[in-house]
Amino acid sequence: MNPLTAKRANVFVADRDKAGAESVAKELNALGKGRAYAGALDVADWEQQVSAFEEAISALKRVDYVFPIAGVGERPWLPIEPKSTGWQAPDLTTLDIDLKGVMYTVALAVQYFRRQDVADYGFKGKIMGVASVCGFYSVPTLPVYTAAKHGVVGFVRTYGKYLPEEKITLNAVCPNVVRTHISTEAFYDQIDAKGLMVPMSYLLDTFTGWLGSDTTSGQLVECGPKGSRVFEPPQFMDKESEELCGDRGLLYQRSRKLHPST
Repeated sequence: MNPLTAKRANVFVADRDKAGAESVAKELNALGKGRAYAGALDVADWEQQVSAFEEAISALKRVDYVFPIAGVGERPWLPIEPKSTGWQAPDLTTLDIDLKGVMYTVALAVQYFRRQDVADYGFKGKIMGVASVCGFYSVPTLPVYTAAKHGVVGFVRTYGKYLPEEKITLNAVCPNVVRTHISTEAFYDQIDAKGLMVPMSYLLDTFTGWLGSDTTSGQLVECGPKGSRVFEPPQFMDKESEELCGDRGLLYQRSRKLHPST
């Protein structure tokens, strides 16, 4: 059961497959709890993101939580044509959806949250995304997907540590293989048979923990087939690196002017 509608919250589901989004909304509305709405959205398109976000605001009146969770898997990014003589641009669709699309959604959420009052739970709003264990580990045959997820992990670890200064939080779950539409059922059956499938409940439990008055931000939670853990950032090589790159280090101080004063 969706943890938000179960708490009588209203939700807006946006997906490139509008019929699929409407089906999910219908299923949630049948529970008789919170109200669910649906809309169409290609997350790689900024204008569509703006339209969908405005549609959500109109339907919900106030938005407290935003979940940038859309994603696609690896695809051939370069043509295999050894005898070709010209040049072909790489296919960076995976990067556009899995990284740029996430940043588009976060950009909209932050701008919107800045305009509204602090909620009863002490924040203007919260953002909870989905990255991947590929944001930590490296799979040689998933270069673009891995680059995108490393980007999301870095974005959450950094910007998520700043945003509480504006009464906003940003976190992400990083699952191993979860049964979605990214891969084939045959692959999922193979993973499931080996006991390597991650239960969806692990992701939902993590999201639920970040709701309400929880102050966590900049956190990444790895979800594996046997449980979840907070993924800790790497240790500084030495005190000089920490002085430069620490939470309030010299690089933080130099770039603080790029963000609003509080």
